[in-house]
Amino acid sequence: MNLVLLIILSYVIGSIPSGLWIGKVFYGKDIRDFGSGNLGATNTFRVLGVKAGAIVTVMDILKGTSAVLLAIAFGLGDYMLVAGVIAVVGHMFPVFAGFRGGKAVATSSGVILGAAPLLFLLAVMCFIISLYISKYVSLSSMISGVFAILYSIFFTDDAALMIIVGLMSGFVIIRHRSNISRILDGTEPRITWMSKKKGSSV
Repeated sequence: MNLVLLIILSYVIGSIPSGLWIGKVFYGKDIRDFGSGNLGATNTFRVLGVKAGAIVTVMDILKGTSAVLLAIAFGLGDYMLVAGVIAVVGHMFPVFAGFRGGKAVATSSGVILGAAPLLFLLAVMCFIISLYISKYVSLSSMISGVFAILYSIFFTDDAALMIIVGLMSGFVIIRHRSNISRILDGTEPRITWMSKKKGSSV
């Protein structure tokens, strides 16, 4: 019974549409009507600005971490990664937002934060380096996912972590199919805030 309740609660937690609620309550906007139309943090940054984007990023990360911690609180630590994946599914297909959700990046990161904090930190570093070089958020997200897979395979002996990280990274790549096409044809938007300032000697 506890396992069933854990699965239900993990999905509900994952289904909280942070970007949608922040946009509607504080900005009077449905972010699905702007930018990429996605409910994730990247589109929130694009449509609502840095403050809202940062808040939504943290909220989405905490959804994954909360599911992991909930499993531990229920005495079901062996199922914490399962709970995390269910939260990610909820994020992608939220019951509170017509099953139109985000691309799984932040919530998957939150699962890793709860289950393997060192891997989370390394994946974030990988994301930042990739973002600095490429200026593509989507590409950096996918590269970080591949890094997480390789790290879990070669530097841990946790089969469950390998499987779940592989599954979540697969979600991220599949959800970025359209971004991959735009990167290949040169139409994917790049970030500008990491660009070098004019006149810089560096």
